[in-house]
Amino acid sequence: MGRLICHVSYGIIAFMRAPDINKERSERKLSLADFLESYNDGLPSGFARASLATLKEFQKTHPGMFTDDNTWSLGQHRKKFMDWLPQRTDLLI
Repeated sequence: MGRLICHVSYGIIAFMRAPDINKERSERKLSLADFLESYNDGLPSGFARASLATLKEFQKTHPGMFTDDNTWSLGQHRKKFMDWLPQRTDLLI
């Protein structure tokens, strides 16, 4: 949840929500290469890492998830990919 920012102007106090950085990061449209980097960044050691080959296979398996110029987003694709990847042991290195 975003934090509140207090702004005072001409004796009027206004409260606004600060931008939700996590939400913005989650909804940002990413290229395949950018999604690969973002997905693997900070991933716990016990989780399977993404590769270009696994991402392309996921994209072929779930074409309906890629209607916006083949862009990726962490919010829409990360969890689904994370659940799908361990089932594809043939693709894991």
